Amino acid sequence: MNYAGIEDEFAQLATSKVVLIPVPYDGTSTWIKGADKGPEAFLDASANMELYDIETDSVPYENGVYLADAETENSSPEAMCDAVYQTTQNYLSQGKLVTLFGGEHSISIGAIKAFYEKFEDLTVLQIDAHSDLRQEYHGSKCNHACALADAQKNTNLIQVGIRSMDTEELQYMDKNKVFFAHDIKTNSTWIDDVLALCTKNVYITIDLDAFDPSIMPSTGTPEPGGLTWYQVMGLLKKVFRNCDVKGFDLNELCPNPNAKASDFLAAKLYYRMLAEYFHNKK
Repeated sequence: MNYAGIEDEFAQLATSKVVLIPVPYDGTSTWIKGADKGPEAFLDASANMELYDIETDSVPYENGVYLADAETENSSPEAMCDAVYQTTQNYLSQGKLVTLFGGEHSISIGAIKAFYEKFEDLTVLQIDAHSDLRQEYHGSKCNHACALADAQKNTNLIQVGIRSMDTEELQYMDKNKVFFAHDIKTNSTWIDDVLALCTKNVYITIDLDAFDPSIMPSTGTPEPGGLTWYQVMGLLKKVFRNCDVKGFDLNELCPNPNAKASDFLAAKLYYRMLAEYFHNKK
C-alpha cells in the first residue's frame, strides 16, 4: 500500500523527498486505548482525500512520499523509543524529510532525540493539550506523560495549546515559552510571539488533542477549550514560511469506527503540512 493511494512512481524510497513512518504503539496510555489503531485509520482517510491543495495551488505528493514499514517494537516503552530513534536516524542519514504518525505521544521521544543530535540549535514546537513534562510516570521515562521531558532538556521547547498538567511539572516548565490555551484566546499576537522564540531549525510535534474535542473527539485524553483548525494552520503556515522545518510528527488519534471526521482531520493536517513545507521550499 502506498501513502494516500498515490502512484508507485511517487512512492519509491530512492526518489521520494518524504518518508512517513507509522508507529502503531499504545503501550503506556492511561485512559482511552486505541492510539495503536491511529496510523491505519489515518492512512485509510488519506487514501480518500483530494490530493490537490487549494491554498498552495500544488500537488504535494508529487515530491514523493515513501511509506516506510511500520515500527512495531512494543516489548517495552524503552525498546520502542530506541527503535524509533534508530529508524529515524536511518532515514535522516538519507537526506529525507522524516515524518511520523503515532501511536501515543511517547513515540516522539526517540524521534526528537534523532533530530536534535543531527540539527544544531533545534526548536521543538509542541502543539498539545498536555505539557507532558513528567520525568517518569508509572515506572518509565518513556511514558506518554513524559513525551517532552527530554526535549525540554536538550532543545528549545515551545509549548502551544496547553490546558492540562500536574503540579509536579511546574518545576520543569519554562513559562516564558508556554502558550496556554486560555491565554491564546485573548492574545491577538500569539502566533508572532511564538515565532519570536523559534530558532531557525524547527521540529514540530502535534498531539491531536491540542484541537478542541468538538472537531477532534477521537483522542486518548480529550480536553475542552482547545484550538481550532484555522488557529493551528495559521501558526503552522507562519512557522513553515519563517523557519527551516526539519521534520514533524502527529500523534494520539484513537479512531472511532462510527465517526470518521477525526481520522480525516488528521489526514488533512498531515497533507497540508506537506503542502506548506514544499510551497516554502520553492
